[in-house]
Amino acid sequence: MFRKTGSLPGSPVFVQHVAVTALCYNEPGVFYALESLVTEPAFISTDRLVCDLDELIALPGSAGQDEALEAVAGRVAEMMRSCGLSVSTVTTPGAPVVIGRRAGRVPFTLLLYHHYDVAPAGPWRVWHHEPFQMAERDGTLYGRGVSEGKGPLAAHLNAIAALIEAEGELPCGVVVVAEGECLAGSPNLGPVVADSRALLQANACLATAGERDSRGLPFCYSGSKGLLQLRLRVTGADLPLPAGMAASVPNPLWRLIWALGQIKSDQEEILIGGFYDTIDGPSRLESRALRSTEVDEAARIAAWGIGQFLFDMSGAALVQSEVSLPTCNVTSVTTEPGGDTPAIPTAATARLDFQLVPRQHPQQILDLLEQHLAAKGLADVIAERLPGGYPAASTAFDHPFVMLVSDVGQHVYGAPLTLLPRGPFSQPLFFFAESFGMPVAAVGCARPDSGAHAPNEHIPLPDLVRHGQMLIEVIYACARQPVASG
Repeated sequence: MFRKTGSLPGSPVFVQHVAVTALCYNEPGVFYALESLVTEPAFISTDRLVCDLDELIALPGSAGQDEALEAVAGRVAEMMRSCGLSVSTVTTPGAPVVIGRRAGRVPFTLLLYHHYDVAPAGPWRVWHHEPFQMAERDGTLYGRGVSEGKGPLAAHLNAIAALIEAEGELPCGVVVVAEGECLAGSPNLGPVVADSRALLQANACLATAGERDSRGLPFCYSGSKGLLQLRLRVTGADLPLPAGMAASVPNPLWRLIWALGQIKSDQEEILIGGFYDTIDGPSRLESRALRSTEVDEAARIAAWGIGQFLFDMSGAALVQSEVSLPTCNVTSVTTEPGGDTPAIPTAATARLDFQLVPRQHPQQILDLLEQHLAAKGLADVIAERLPGGYPAASTAFDHPFVMLVSDVGQHVYGAPLTLLPRGPFSQPLFFFAESFGMPVAAVGCARPDSGAHAPNEHIPLPDLVRHGQMLIEVIYACARQPVASG
């Protein structure tokens, strides 16, 4: 049950209903009122939003927890139905994919990508309250999933409900896709998209992801990075051996450490042969945007407890590195058996993930890695691709839909949203872009200190309300878009 620990301030965004001006898009920077089509203003009920999110937060669901995720999927399906959507739940070998759809006044259809899985809560003792009991303090909501996944999903569903309640119909069609395996690499989303084309047919895709600029406004991204997840494994003797045998017996942990050192240097360069060969630099338009864009560096440093960014990067250099460069990250290193007793382990394992940029394909990168390890005399280091992963998704920086989303920000945040081609995140938008040829865009919601993977995850309630307002404006704008016949 929702626990209130403070009172909401008197800002208009906190009133029971939040009015949204109805505007439409025709060309970049030009909007038209829809007074003749709107029966009354659409209002997002903060009470309903908080209630819906409270029920979602109360249901845990992280990677590998299939029964728990199935329960969350059931609640998401109920929420979609209560918002007026026709709902289909697609079973998979993992978590279900919930699809809600409703036609609109015009043929144009907007697909919304969401996920309902969350990061593990970790030790509850470091939370200020139970992670799966949503709390509110001074206008900020706390709980696992409020800032990433469940919070943005609830905001968008409440925006759709507000539009239908105000007008009796949607200005344009909407498809909502909510999966439960985003944080595991979306291993089952691709087959669902391939098998559900009729349900998912749409003209554009909008997702929630990313960060905010130095003004505190969300970024608008015209794509997302791809993902490759893998496990490196080295095996040794059949049984653990005394540490003194290290003079004559190979230690699989040392072999793994040497392999990791051949994959990435201490200068953060990925050493795999051919890894960077297919990458294109930013376009002229993208470069211009990158030179003039800044993230909220001070907020990041304060929230994350870091002294500085790599190589003391700042300003445009920091933004360009996060947007343009692929990554290689080590999540964990383990031995078998574990423990602190000196011994030579029987096996050592490292989990790696690569976030990829356009023209890098997960399987090609894995092949290059295996060739690289063999060339370095490390053929005994086995690289196993983990389920999931996908290539990057990219839409032209000046595509009308991307410009539409950016320009709509003027009427919610007081200024157009800053455009970036990608951000420091991966999402499976490739499946929609590739299958339907549709443009994709993503808009940030969380703040640097939201802590989506940390204890005490939180987000100001006005941020979720504005995220819903943004969708209402985008739907009105999409209703003015021409749709090619045939």
